[in-house]
Amino acid sequence: MAINTDQVLITHDEIEQMLDRISAEINRDYNGTPLVVVGILTGAFIFTADLIKRLNMPVIVDFMQVSSYVGEFSTGNLKIKKDLSYDIKDKNVLIVEDIIDTGRTLALLKEQLWSRGPKSLKICTAFDKPSRRVNDLVPDYNGITIPDEFIVGYGLDLDGEYRNFDDVRIVRKE
Repeated sequence: MAINTDQVLITHDEIEQMLDRISAEINRDYNGTPLVVVGILTGAFIFTADLIKRLNMPVIVDFMQVSSYVGEFSTGNLKIKKDLSYDIKDKNVLIVEDIIDTGRTLALLKEQLWSRGPKSLKICTAFDKPSRRVNDLVPDYNGITIPDEFIVGYGLDLDGEYRNFDDVRIVRKE
């Protein structure tokens, strides 16, 4: 089965505009207050890097890699593959995610991070697919709402490939 990634859903210019808008919202809300940015690996590494370059406050960057799925099915348990290196107790924390789909993993992660005693905890996503949500999770900073399509590019992948596209494309199996 061949994979077609020719259809661009979100252009690089649209991504740049989204980054400008979201960073302005974050800069306004935190108003110079230090922030711990937690990028979720692997998909959010490009978005995290592009976002923090636009932030106007002291920023500490850390990463986590988590999963609650085996194959296509949620286990209901959060598996931490790479944990934080930095203590977030009494810190303002911003989780940066590439895409929110069902919201299961992120809801579990949010609960886990709250247990570590941050001063505040917010979620920022580049792409949001609310039509697939199975809980009431709503990102505090939402980049672009997308339809229920499988997408790649700008950090998002299919079996590890296509992360390097500077736009976002729909995957079609032919």
